[in-house]
Amino acid sequence: MTERDMAAEAVSGVVWAGRALLLAVLVIWTWYFAAAPLGRAAQSFLHLPNLIFHEAGHVILGLLGRFMAVLGGSLLQLAVPLILAGAFLRKGNPFGAAVCAWWAGENLLDLAPYIADARRLEMVLLGGRTGAEVEGHDWEYLLTEMGWLHLDQTLGLVAHRAGLAVMLASLVWAAALLWRDRKVSSLGPDRVVENCPDE
Repeated sequence: MTERDMAAEAVSGVVWAGRALLLAVLVIWTWYFAAAPLGRAAQSFLHLPNLIFHEAGHVILGLLGRFMAVLGGSLLQLAVPLILAGAFLRKGNPFGAAVCAWWAGENLLDLAPYIADARRLEMVLLGGRTGAEVEGHDWEYLLTEMGWLHLDQTLGLVAHRAGLAVMLASLVWAAALLWRDRKVSSLGPDRVVENCPDE
């Protein structure tokens, strides 16, 4: 990216401050999730919006057979923030994309206890009963079908750690974008353009 492009993307001080505040909130939230065992993400307010996309995934992918209908919940839950991240990138807003990538990582954390519960079936589900009371749940079925039920705890931990890694990478990306915007705004768009050689 040339300095001329950076000048064109320079954000106002108010937008920059808003983004910096959002980044600070996401850093605190990430620490909150990282400092706790599996399951804390399911207690956050993001769990309900995530759940809407999860349930919609069952319906949308239900046309492709039972396995895809069951997997569809988790797939759409992860896909929505990634699709939005791509849309932000196409619109030239990489900071928005970084926030959506963070949300995708948070969704992995949201799914991790669900995956890890495949054998125990102790998690309370949407209807208010546990998996054991309703003859299983999504990840019990999926892991049984794949022959991986004995790996539920390991896969849940992998999802948790992968989610944290995605969240941390997204925070670094967002911080780098803020730093770049701060440098551009301190130069001033006119000075950046003046100093750019003609193309």
